[in-house]
Amino acid sequence: MEKKSYRIIISGGGTGGHIFPALSIADAIRSKQPDAQILFVGADNRMEMQRVPEAGYRILGLPIAGFDRKHLWRNLKVLWLIMKSQRMAKKIIKDFKPQVAVGVGGYASGPTLKMAAKMNIPTLIQEQNSYAGVTNKILSRKAKIICVAYDGMERFFPYEKIKITGNPVRSSLLAMQNNRDDAMKAMKLDSSKRCVLIVGGSLGARSMNESVLANLNLIEANPDIQFVWQTGKYYFEEMKNRIEKSGKPQNIIITDFVSDMANALNAADLVVSRAGAGSISEFALLGKPVILVPSPNVSEDHQTKNAMALVNKGAAIHIPDIKAKEELLPTTIAIVNDDNKLKTLSENIRDLAKPNAAQVIAEEVLILADAYIEKEIRRKNENIK
Repeated sequence: MEKKSYRIIISGGGTGGHIFPALSIADAIRSKQPDAQILFVGADNRMEMQRVPEAGYRILGLPIAGFDRKHLWRNLKVLWLIMKSQRMAKKIIKDFKPQVAVGVGGYASGPTLKMAAKMNIPTLIQEQNSYAGVTNKILSRKAKIICVAYDGMERFFPYEKIKITGNPVRSSLLAMQNNRDDAMKAMKLDSSKRCVLIVGGSLGARSMNESVLANLNLIEANPDIQFVWQTGKYYFEEMKNRIEKSGKPQNIIITDFVSDMANALNAADLVVSRAGAGSISEFALLGKPVILVPSPNVSEDHQTKNAMALVNKGAAIHIPDIKAKEELLPTTIAIVNDDNKLKTLSENIRDLAKPNAAQVIAEEVLILADAYIEKEIRRKNENIK
């Protein structure tokens, strides 16, 4: 029997919240089929064009951009870029000949999955959020399978296509032993003190950064709590200069980007974060108590919906972005000092974890690929006859 040769496209990106799950799916496919050829399709000048090759995968870029909701006239160029990206995606698919195209969200997944479906390549969507975006709702009409992380997604997608898989998390987290002392040593922190990790995503969050700066006196008044503060690369120089002018407390570490997030999360007694679906899945896997401050700058306010899905199960604390400056640090300090609250939040969020999400999605991808390969074999045999 001839050995199957799998060729799979994975498309999407834009932020770490899309890229890390995409890489986890690719790693899971490779763990099941080491010879599988996997091609990523991303957006030019976005984070995936760096992160994907670093992880050892090939990527091609599309000149795609998102719609400008504030300056509608600029969308004429966006429409032209979408059409150009669709033409390029069609050529990529024709050259690579995939048996499946996987969409993980982000600009590039729209044109790539649209053209794949049009060329009769089976598609699989991985919807991370509790509230589906417009692009995935459109793509779902032609998709074979839709992998989701939350209940009730039949509001957006055909019920018979939905598989509740959870969201994949970065491989380094799955490999980590949940050992706080070792993580503390790796992060050069004091294991005798409580630790709060404040992270506004890879690019940063203005409101969360301002809430730290507005409460430096409160931080300094709690020397038994150590704070690791990721400002994001956009804000780092500004925040660093402002905190040094104000007088930097001894118990705060400021950084633009936490490269060793696995150890940072394991060291943290409490996490303060935006409410991206990928991040939430990582907190659940590690059973991390978390305060969620949803970004107001996302489509359909989906981060608030993500946060409330946890809050309604007693698995997270929610502070609206508009109230962050006044409420975030006082609430953080109260909770990190409350052992019972930390324990309850940890237990409840851990109940939501799906650690095998990437493996389950990879299995669905390979099932689609097998069906496509068998269909192609039958078609060729019929043509010979």
